[in-house]
Amino acid sequence: MTYYNLPEKNLLAIKTLKELKASGYAPIGIKDELRKNLLRSFQEGKSVFEGIWGYEHTVIPDIERAILARHNINFLGLRGQAKTRIARMMVLLLDEWIPVVQGSELNDDPLRPISHYALAKLKDEGDQMAISWLHRNERYTEKLATPDVSIADLIGDVDPIKAASLKLSYADQRVIHYGLIPRSNRSIFVINELPDLQARIQVALFNILQEGDIQIRGFKLRLTLDVQFVFTANPEDYTNRGSIVTPLKDRIDSQIITHYPKSIKIGKKITQQEAQLEPEQQRLVHSFELAKDLVEQIAFEARESEYVDAKSGVSARLTISAYENLISAAERRMFKNRAEKTTVRVADFVGVIPAITGKVELVYEGEQEGPGIVAANLISKAIRTQFVNFFPDPEEIRKSKKRDNPYQVISEWFGKGNMVDLMLDASNADYSSCLNSVPGLADLVNKKYKKESEAYRLFLMELALHGLAEYSVLSKHNLDEGLQFKDLISSMFNIEDHTAEDI
Repeated sequence: MTYYNLPEKNLLAIKTLKELKASGYAPIGIKDELRKNLLRSFQEGKSVFEGIWGYEHTVIPDIERAILARHNINFLGLRGQAKTRIARMMVLLLDEWIPVVQGSELNDDPLRPISHYALAKLKDEGDQMAISWLHRNERYTEKLATPDVSIADLIGDVDPIKAASLKLSYADQRVIHYGLIPRSNRSIFVINELPDLQARIQVALFNILQEGDIQIRGFKLRLTLDVQFVFTANPEDYTNRGSIVTPLKDRIDSQIITHYPKSIKIGKKITQQEAQLEPEQQRLVHSFELAKDLVEQIAFEARESEYVDAKSGVSARLTISAYENLISAAERRMFKNRAEKTTVRVADFVGVIPAITGKVELVYEGEQEGPGIVAANLISKAIRTQFVNFFPDPEEIRKSKKRDNPYQVISEWFGKGNMVDLMLDASNADYSSCLNSVPGLADLVNKKYKKESEAYRLFLMELALHGLAEYSVLSKHNLDEGLQFKDLISSMFNIEDHTAEDI
């Protein structure tokens, strides 16, 4: 997008101030630029924030209103809610090219120069002053706020080396080394994790946000900057390391609250879009929609878990990493068995545990349990929740005392002392043979899902075993290389069956 009615090739051919004036160019502020291009996107029916799922009726309308109002923005939300990604996408609302004074550190507009360098060059060269073109991708600066960030980093300071090498007085503006914010003139400047910025540094931002200018050391200069500020922050009650000082918060025009996906469907869209899988993995390993739902359900369970710190949040990165691990677990098993292709199994979710333990922050009770056990429990709860979407609820059957119990044949078989060892690295043939050895299990699945593929029916048969264990119809125990399913009552009287590793 450009705000000149000129073809791009003619635009980039302009090399001097005289040619720029003749083109009809008129300066425009970055906030007006964002507003104008957003309105144009409305007229063209285009969405700027493609790939941001779940925010269509909440966050994105708030962003659009803030841009139309020419506001600086603060995104407030827990980790993994796409705050930084949205900020980066705002670049798409900038004009593709803008003219700058050639060699300027501050991206000076040729018709509105502000730096000592640009003003001197204009005075010396006049209309023959050289200009260059800056692409919108170069008009974005991002800084992670850390306790060691200084005012010199953000705004600038006197450079004694420059003063000595150029033999300049410390009163000369040319000795100033500009910080990130002045160098982001006519650009989008993002500060991530604003509460982590020291309070005295936050105070230094007051004047920039209120008056649009900066002051450096004892210099009298006031540089009127043109910057679109975007901040990101976690809720203050979570970031114990610091908070946004009230006067600064008051100067940020719009505070937009982000949130996690509100449904499995939306979460699945995000995970499938962001998961980094090799084409070979996607070709050789098939994942059922139910398996993808289980991955998302883990995150939903974690956000409600008494063992997980709700103030910390559960990032969308958990499900992305979990899904990548799930596919890799199936891929590993496939190669170990020298198979050509495979499908995901419920047992493969043991490979998801490392993706969970590093993504959740536990409360005291969770730390006492241990991250591995908490992760395994979250997977179990996800299976329990999804199980009743595909099979009758065992608790309702137990309460109603119906004679027609769809699980009776299965439970009676296990009640006779039979057990099933489901190995994690079992071949496809052994996997099928193991599940089909349980009387009534295939019938349970075929009653409703007979038309589904054999691979999917086997997945459902395995899910049924796991689900019945979660509803205390069967017992489930960890083996060194797999899982063992057996009768619940007989397990209760066998002390050896009860270990800390039981899921």
